[in-house]
Amino acid sequence: MRGCSTLTKKEVMNKSFIVKKSILSGRVEIPPSKSHTIRAVAIASLAKGESKILYPLVSEDTLAAVESYKALGAKIQIEKDLWIVEGFSGNPVPIKNLIDTKNSGTTLNIVMSSCALLQKGEIQLTGDEQTKKRPVGPLVQSLNNLGASISYTEKQGFPPLIIKGKLTGGKTTLSAQSSQYLTSLLINTPLADNETLIDVPLLYEKSYIEMTLEWLKYEKIKFENEDMRKFRIPGNQSYPGFKRKIPSDFSSATFFLAAGALMNNDITCLGLDFNDPQGDKAVIDYLKRMGAKVEIGKDFIRISAGSLKGIDIDMNDTPDALPMMAVIGCFAKGKTRLLNVPQARIKETDRIKTMYEELSKMGAKIRELKDGLEIDESTLKATRVNGHSDHRIVMALAIAGLAIEGETTVDTAESVAITFSNFENCVQIVGGSIKKTNSDQS
Repeated sequence: MRGCSTLTKKEVMNKSFIVKKSILSGRVEIPPSKSHTIRAVAIASLAKGESKILYPLVSEDTLAAVESYKALGAKIQIEKDLWIVEGFSGNPVPIKNLIDTKNSGTTLNIVMSSCALLQKGEIQLTGDEQTKKRPVGPLVQSLNNLGASISYTEKQGFPPLIIKGKLTGGKTTLSAQSSQYLTSLLINTPLADNETLIDVPLLYEKSYIEMTLEWLKYEKIKFENEDMRKFRIPGNQSYPGFKRKIPSDFSSATFFLAAGALMNNDITCLGLDFNDPQGDKAVIDYLKRMGAKVEIGKDFIRISAGSLKGIDIDMNDTPDALPMMAVIGCFAKGKTRLLNVPQARIKETDRIKTMYEELSKMGAKIRELKDGLEIDESTLKATRVNGHSDHRIVMALAIAGLAIEGETTVDTAESVAITFSNFENCVQIVGGSIKKTNSDQS
């Protein structure tokens, strides 16, 4: 596996990061993309024949995708740097009637439409407590419009769900405040009996849809796209098996790119491909506009500290970057506003509210907006903060602690295993003082 180390087993719960001020310098290899890996698992499982996924991300979220599609009948063999998938040709043959997607909202949404391809029977779909708080109503409504029969077992509009098929196609209107809803339909409706027409009056995170469409093109799936507002997908298509390498993850790179812009830091991130349609590569432009020094090479991006100034940033395409950019705002002269990102409230946590609360504990001059955050340059102080079991909150707060005097404790550190199990090791490689300890011993 690419990156600083590998995930070998599930982390023990109730861990904390202890971080101290450090000058960060050096090169760090960025792990593979979670978003690409989960799409690869889904499409390989839906495909006919064998697929080989090269250098997938091994994390709790991606392994949740593996287990979910195995439950639908895919045969998945995990080897070092290689996953071999024997697909079920668009016709799931479940070996379980309960699928638990754990903390992976992406998996839950994509596999929901795959469950709707069932010829007979039903499946219960659920997740952990955080995932059960993430709304799925718009996707459920669209799938029901297209022939499925999905009902809620607890709270209306939220998992758990009971899903029956069969997805037949037709017309639907989808309000995609999460791009995962549209990705789910785009991946699965080519396997419906008839064509599907999707009107999309609202779409956040367009870059993630560009990623999904790139996968469809790669697999030679036919579709028509009218400016991301209307889609026509012919039915009765099929996915061929494939062999494909997973690119590095700009979302994970965000934490090291941003860290490079602080204090006297100088960090080079390896393995990132600017030709890949990942939205979070925009973070490099954000940092450059704020005054960071940026050097882009063939297979590296180097960011070093500059005199940072506050700016306004439209973050609609980059909600996962909000926690880290909120931290950067504290170190920038003047005012930083992170705007047009209301969907950040329906991620693993309400990330707008959570970053407001936790940075306030550290002394930040920060205000919560309806669709983002407003931050003034602040003198942060070391203290104990709560990552709320949200991997991106935990990593952002840890980077903040590396830039200030004293010792900062970030609780729920075990959650980084969801996407970036080797985060602690990578920080240490570039000189960061970080260690993981049991919360009750910290």
